[in-house]
Amino acid sequence: MAKVAIVTGSATGLGAACAVNIAARGWNVAINYTKSKKEADETYAEVKAGGVDAILVQADMAQDADCRKLAAETLKKWGRIDGLINNAATTKFHKHGDLDGFTAEDFDRILWVNVAGPYMMSRAVWPTMKKQWDERKECSSIVNISSTAGATGVGSSIPYVASKGALNTLTLTLALWFGPAVRVNAVCPGFIQSRWLLAGLGQSEYEKMKEKIEQTTPLRQAGTPEQMAEAALFFLMSASNITGEILLVDAGSHLGTVPMKGR
Repeated sequence: MAKVAIVTGSATGLGAACAVNIAARGWNVAINYTKSKKEADETYAEVKAGGVDAILVQADMAQDADCRKLAAETLKKWGRIDGLINNAATTKFHKHGDLDGFTAEDFDRILWVNVAGPYMMSRAVWPTMKKQWDERKECSSIVNISSTAGATGVGSSIPYVASKGALNTLTLTLALWFGPAVRVNAVCPGFIQSRWLLAGLGQSEYEKMKEKIEQTTPLRQAGTPEQMAEAALFFLMSASNITGEILLVDAGSHLGTVPMKGR
């Protein structure tokens, strides 16, 4: 029987790359979106073209009822849930020095989607994953898509940085309490070539940042959604003896930059 994964926020970008690559490995996939119906339909079609089964579920990860609905519809469709990738996230791009640039409502929305959302989704799938362990000793996997912002303190905004730091800590405590039934790990992407980042930074700043990363990071690469998906799928499918890990996937930029003339 084919295994089953849920990928939140999988209409575009990293989430879509995860869904497509999971399907390419023979897993059935629950694709989730909040507003991007057109793009979600395209991801759904691409997944189905790979010969596996899929469902498309609209759900807001800031709402507990929606999280439970996504888990319930997945279980109803296939009778099992083997993996969850908590990818859905939100932010507002804003300079860290402008402390008055955010309202309490802004902060609240970012924390609900980026921290409470993964918690509520993990809680929603836990009974099924626990049952699969109790009955068949099948270990499931949860992968949280965090960010280097949560490790370095540098990101699109202060609320976003704080939310990803909290998600990293949530990963650790869930790994501790969900074992041995579920492995829980986090992937922390750095710069990703994506329309999400392009829209937030604007064309000029996006190109400047991309060029700098390609010139000064140890691997001289600006990451792609597919590269981040590779890391997520490692935790999802292969890392059978790994839990509670926070993996930075950023071409080594967290190590510091090396000017081209210094190479």
